[in-house]
Amino acid sequence: MSNPRPSVLYVCIHNAGRSQMAAAYTRVLSGGAVEVRSAGSAPAESINPAVREALLEEGIDISAETPKILTTEAVEASDVVITMGCGDTCPIFPGKRYEDWVLEDPAGQGVAAVRPIRDEIRRRVSVLLRDLGIEPARGDTPTA
Repeated sequence: MSNPRPSVLYVCIHNAGRSQMAAAYTRVLSGGAVEVRSAGSAPAESINPAVREALLEEGIDISAETPKILTTEAVEASDVVITMGCGDTCPIFPGKRYEDWVLEDPAGQGVAAVRPIRDEIRRRVSVLLRDLGIEPARGDTPTA
């Protein structure tokens, strides 16, 4: 029997910024109603420090996360695959929902430049959750 929770995989090149922010927001805003994965086609050594700081401003701590390599198994196990600048490196399987989110890469940016990317990711995650029939949690992520 398949998992009753929808599963989402976020993929970017380094799995150190955009996909990590999207995964974190999905976990928090879904209240655990979504199984979340993130991966990169060429994972970095660690999470982007400006991304970590920008999420901490929202009350979300991703310091325990590490970039992970994209695997065929992760794609196969996911209902929705969201790509963010990784091009054709993501394997395509029939029956999966694919979206490509065109977002600025936060690599090498300071926290001030990451904030608008973070806010756009949060907006897109909220839309995705509603599309999946899940009302995003409100008030779980304090904003300054």
